[in-house]
Amino acid sequence: MLLRGLVALFVSVLAASVHSAVLPAQYEHLVVATDHPIVRRSVDSTTEIPYKPIKKTEMRVRSEVALRYARTSVITHVANPDSRPQEATFRMLLPDTAFISGFTMTIGEQSYTAYVKGKQEAKQIYSQAVSQGSAAALVATKARNSNHFTVSVNVEGNTTAIFDLRYEDFLVRRNGLYSHVINLHPGALVPVMEVVVHIKESQQITKLNVPELRTGNEIDATKNDARNPMAVIQNGTDDKEVTVTFTPDLKEQRRLAKLYLDKSSGDGTALGQFVVEYDVERSNDGEILVNDGYFVHFLAPTSLPALRKHVVFVLDTSGSMYGREIDQLRKAMDVILSELNPYDYFNIIEFNSDVKMYELEDGDEYAYYSYTYYKYDYKNTVPPAIASPTNIAKAKAIVSGLESEKLTDINSALDAALSIIKAGVRLTDNKNHDENRKLINQLEPMIIFLTDGQPVEGETDTDRIIELVTEKNTGDMKAALYSLAFGDGADRDFLRKLSLRNDGFMRHIYEAADAALQLQDFYRQVSSPLLANVKFTYPANQIIEGSVSRNQFRTINKGSEAVVVGKVADDVTEMTSQIDAYSGANEDMRLIECRIDKTVLVRRIKDDFLPLERLWAYLTIKQLLDKRDAGDHGSDKNSPEKMALDIALKYSFVTPLTSLVVVKPNETVHDTLDVESVDNLDSAGYTIQGSRLSVGYTSKSMMAVPSVLFAAAPMWPSRKTSGLIKDTTTQTSVQTTVPSKNYHLEGFEWTSSLLNVSADALTVRGANGEQVSLKLTTDINPPVAVSGDVACSNSTYAVDTSDETGSVCVYVTRCYAARSITADDYQNSYCVVNNRYAGICCPEDKLMF
Repeated sequence: MLLRGLVALFVSVLAASVHSAVLPAQYEHLVVATDHPIVRRSVDSTTEIPYKPIKKTEMRVRSEVALRYARTSVITHVANPDSRPQEATFRMLLPDTAFISGFTMTIGEQSYTAYVKGKQEAKQIYSQAVSQGSAAALVATKARNSNHFTVSVNVEGNTTAIFDLRYEDFLVRRNGLYSHVINLHPGALVPVMEVVVHIKESQQITKLNVPELRTGNEIDATKNDARNPMAVIQNGTDDKEVTVTFTPDLKEQRRLAKLYLDKSSGDGTALGQFVVEYDVERSNDGEILVNDGYFVHFLAPTSLPALRKHVVFVLDTSGSMYGREIDQLRKAMDVILSELNPYDYFNIIEFNSDVKMYELEDGDEYAYYSYTYYKYDYKNTVPPAIASPTNIAKAKAIVSGLESEKLTDINSALDAALSIIKAGVRLTDNKNHDENRKLINQLEPMIIFLTDGQPVEGETDTDRIIELVTEKNTGDMKAALYSLAFGDGADRDFLRKLSLRNDGFMRHIYEAADAALQLQDFYRQVSSPLLANVKFTYPANQIIEGSVSRNQFRTINKGSEAVVVGKVADDVTEMTSQIDAYSGANEDMRLIECRIDKTVLVRRIKDDFLPLERLWAYLTIKQLLDKRDAGDHGSDKNSPEKMALDIALKYSFVTPLTSLVVVKPNETVHDTLDVESVDNLDSAGYTIQGSRLSVGYTSKSMMAVPSVLFAAAPMWPSRKTSGLIKDTTTQTSVQTTVPSKNYHLEGFEWTSSLLNVSADALTVRGANGEQVSLKLTTDINPPVAVSGDVACSNSTYAVDTSDETGSVCVYVTRCYAARSITADDYQNSYCVVNNRYAGICCPEDKLMF
């Protein structure tokens, strides 16, 4: 056996920050214990013969991006060249918005395939391991906007371990671009490294940027960055499709590792973040796509004037902002003030233990007034200032003189901001009350709140602060509240909930050389609202009740995109939508009502290119988790948490509510393992000849602790039984069959109905109806015809091609087009590679490599 005994690993996936933090006591030590100890020594304790070190030989990353939805597979080969067992570790940094959707370990000839369960069982395994353990392990990481996945296993001598991690992510449009980020932190220089990103959209791809790798700790990619010289861009058959390939050799990896090391700390093996940015053609009336009972509705207006806004900047100048932080705040605000539109209004509030509101309108000088917290008292406020050159100059003088001192009174500062919003704009000539009210109604109110700490002055109960702010921020003058958590000292859980309850969101500003640029970039994302009070409506008889995601948006900003997903009702042949919103008018900046009506035909044919079902599941889970975090909800079956958990389990997403478990097949009982039977074993414990890996997210520490923790459970008591595999025909849980080998068919879902595991083959019908077995390979490198790719015969149907495009017979995984076919399509288009392997007649312009 390659893994002896029961090995249970608990892997926490935690949000990483730029700088390692001092870990709280409960995270200082975690236990690792197995009956087959993990080998970390470089010298044998008895023979003194040095170990041949573990080698990472391959790393291949494949991303399929369709309709902004990215599905990524990371396959890594780790070889043990020694004759003795050693520890092999797989680590991967994921985007913090991604959900893991699958994981497979192949060690020698055995594969261990994962499935998703609720977190409670993982916590129980972890608790048992910690209470019994005899060793500890902690892995720290540094990468911006990333989570860390890691697992370590023992690998027998002269054996290779193959790790295949899959994750899915929806690319959010910011500042006019979608960004797909792949972290290349392999932990060693890799002889074979390849990254392939295939993008296919429903509209023309109008922009495509592949910048030089960025460190993840320092300056984010910008439009002025150098292009990646080793990225190869290949256009598809039309302007809606493109493939980007990046294959750095060892020399290039050394160069990138040195650049990363020069900019940030590390071990010299991190390369950086590979980024592909793009945008698509769009119109102001949006786009609706329907496929297999699901729909997605995109809206990203472009050619509209920005709405007028009233923005209140609430800036923390407490003592913890001393030094670089306050200097970066001054620098960022100087640029942000320059970007205010001339018809905007603004205020500046500075706070520490005291709250200062600056008045800019009177005369050539500015003045400030102290604000004392009084509930619903607007009398102590100052009027907003029009964003004139004079007022902006005075505001810049204010921010240039900001100094850090004293403590942090968050509640009073936010109360002052809301009092200013409620008081509204006061025209110089106050005789015309109607004109004053008209102007107030034309302004989009927002609060940009920056802090690096926690409330320690005044009201310090964060739940009470949220309650007070939300209670006051209501009515026609309700402001969107955007929170900026500067560095690692801010309470991001509190700020996230505060913003979600008040029509905004929280953004983490990393303490780094580019913090001022991060602040500027954030402001640009929210500074130009194009539509306000946006509502998407669909006829009740055309959609399934309760299936539609968030359909109302406070604003849609320039460079962003609103996305609504849902399920289409049965027997619907066409779908209609209505969008109601307010937009601005260029002439007098007044608000005007607008409506967009759209009708599309509903096709019941499934198109695998359109991943609408998984996109629906992903966005629905994300929004349900937001609802859970925003407010207090019960634990009934309709609570956001329960609904998110049910969807995550159905679609096998690893979320803050679920964990990933991999079970080694019990060879002494059955070729495949009914995973539910193992999960439901009673507490007395039975002999389980296998291994279990548990992967999950740690809740509150998820956004605060930059580490990855893992632990292994000891042997369970042994008792022989014939009932390890229980009959679960009456259970509702999805049963999982674990294949003994990994054929690298991720993305080729149609193969499941043709797969014959015992024969390592796909089974099809021959010309005379006989059964034909087409061999599959477990090698990550697919077989290639000895004589080169051979043209398909005229009698063979080629998938996804035209008369003008030539086609060749290649192994199935070499053909992009083969991902979106059906088993019936393959029956008509299969061919044979090297007289044995499963091939497909593939258009030459659809070959992966």
